[in-house]
Amino acid sequence: MSTVIAPARETVRATDRVAAARRRVSVAETLGQTLTMAWRALKKMRRNPEQFFDVALQPILFTAMFATIFGGAIAGDVESYLPLMIPGILAQTVLTTCMATGTQLREDMEKGVFDRFKSLPIARIAPLAGPMVADLLRYAIAATLTFAMGLVMGYRPGGGAGGVLAAILLAICTGWSLAWVFTWVGTIARSAQAVQSISMMIMFPLTFLSNAFVPVETLPGWLAAFVRVNPVSHLVTAARNLANSALVSGEVGWTLLACVVVIAIFAPLSVRSYKRHM
Repeated sequence: MSTVIAPARETVRATDRVAAARRRVSVAETLGQTLTMAWRALKKMRRNPEQFFDVALQPILFTAMFATIFGGAIAGDVESYLPLMIPGILAQTVLTTCMATGTQLREDMEKGVFDRFKSLPIARIAPLAGPMVADLLRYAIAATLTFAMGLVMGYRPGGGAGGVLAAILLAICTGWSLAWVFTWVGTIARSAQAVQSISMMIMFPLTFLSNAFVPVETLPGWLAAFVRVNPVSHLVTAARNLANSALVSGEVGWTLLACVVVIAIFAPLSVRSYKRHM
């Protein structure tokens, strides 16, 4: 028994000694290593096409499905429903896409990838920051496909290209901020499956109990009260104003404020919990 455990303990001690002896990494080197880790994450996406299913298929599938099912019941026809629905699909797609951040982080920890990182002369924050940077591309692809599918179905945003671009950027910013929540979950959960389950329990109520697909006025009073304070509802309303009217309303400010609060709370929690593994 002792002959099996001893080498493992020696390996752990050796890894810790190597990690402790690493030289101090400069800010420029940290930025370069973060971009390298971002490129690694992008290459993983390219070599694992299933990671793009939620990015590429979900916007197309959800846009067609929700428009066809709810268009006639809520707005009378599909084309009249699209200005209400497309910004809601935008928010849902980007926010559900960001759930993969914590799952992939947990998978790297389970596979021992972080043990390898601990022995390398790199900044400790780079393996965490790199995938966060790479995920910005995922959000951009998902948001662009949402509007592209809407255009195919007859959606004509009154806010023009500038309004649509502003709505996409706001959704990407919100998705990136919420990704810190799932990153923190990824550092404390025991498995990738647990991260996915917890993330779905957090995100799906926030997404569907919002004004993404139906007007708030049609909801019961108790539910409407929650929907009005739901941060996702602020994002959806802001995206609608931008895409449909090129209007920068107060909802944009509330959305950005919510992003700052989420980052201020969960980014330090994520980094602190992450450092225990590095």
